[in-house]
Amino acid sequence: MVMYTESSYRGINLLYEIFKKGSLIMKIKLGKKSYIALGILLVMVLGTAWSSYTASTPEIKDSEGNKLENSIAKLIEVELNGSNHWITIRGEDESNPVILFLAGGPGGTQLVETRQYLQPLEKYFTIVNWDQPGSGKSYRAVNKAELTRERYIDDCIALTKYLKDYLNKDKIYLMGQSWGTALAVWTAIENPSDYHAVINSGQMVDFVETEKICYEYVLEKAKKDSDTKLEKKLIEQGVPPYYGKGVTKKSATYLMKLSEQMSSNPQIHNSGYTTLEDIMSEEYSVIDKVNYIRGIVTTFENVYPKLYDKSLLKTGLDLSVPIFIIHGKHDINAPVSLVNTYYDSLRAPHKELIWFEHSGHTPWRNENQLFIETIMGIHKKVNELEKN
Repeated sequence: MVMYTESSYRGINLLYEIFKKGSLIMKIKLGKKSYIALGILLVMVLGTAWSSYTASTPEIKDSEGNKLENSIAKLIEVELNGSNHWITIRGEDESNPVILFLAGGPGGTQLVETRQYLQPLEKYFTIVNWDQPGSGKSYRAVNKAELTRERYIDDCIALTKYLKDYLNKDKIYLMGQSWGTALAVWTAIENPSDYHAVINSGQMVDFVETEKICYEYVLEKAKKDSDTKLEKKLIEQGVPPYYGKGVTKKSATYLMKLSEQMSSNPQIHNSGYTTLEDIMSEEYSVIDKVNYIRGIVTTFENVYPKLYDKSLLKTGLDLSVPIFIIHGKHDINAPVSLVNTYYDSLRAPHKELIWFEHSGHTPWRNENQLFIETIMGIHKKVNELEKN
């Protein structure tokens, strides 16, 4: 679905300012080089405005290329607590149950990634993906200073209420990935009556302990591999948590190494997916593509330190809805030891910890077919629980 966006209007307004009668720029005598520079600028402005205007999510079609009659495939802007956010809504039948996917981050977006990997679920569910404030298309939704755990929870609850009304549902599912798993748990605790269940993968538990474990893991491996350069860098920056400028850069020193190790682990069924596929997608305009990167860097830097004192072992133990944790056996980003500790302490009307033997931090990518089958099984189980 094509919609006008704030970026489109910015581009159009800029063109108007350049060409309007009496504008200063039209009164200046321009040399040849200036005309060339102005021409390049105008092309860039037009291109940016056009890319914002044409941003869309692909239609859902049948085997003959025709749009499915009852399907929904929308990229829309919604107002949540006074700010504008972007979501996609995709499914073969609007009457199907709804899954709200909460991406990793903060500052990350998996809007396109889930469209590709969760596509088989669109036959049975309506999948909603939310570019959270500070990420992707919603990069400017909320001032960074206002981005707190509580704000994310409030916005998630507001989005839930919007979806219930828009899609005519009494309840929906929450599905979290990495940071999104903590957000899903906190939101379900805050507002349990709106949710069938929480389904999480890459379960985060304790933010500061996770960083320390990841740091120590990479440091020990650097010593073992005689990687003196990496060892020196890690020792110089010290053990996390980090604050102030450079949080993202310091964290990336070890997080990138974890990602590289999981990507090369033969026990993990890697799909070969790259961030570039997200950035180059049709859902994102030129400005969105820039903000995609900015979110990963600046939002993470501003928000993540606010989570260092947050732990599900303190604020996420008592749920009133079923919870299903799908975790990769080889996940070294969300430590297995913390997941086991959390699960053992977790209190819920129904809970399951499901191990994927050939997965790292993203089971829904690593073992996609098994993940799809598992979700279908979870939905069946939840239906049984709700009947009893």
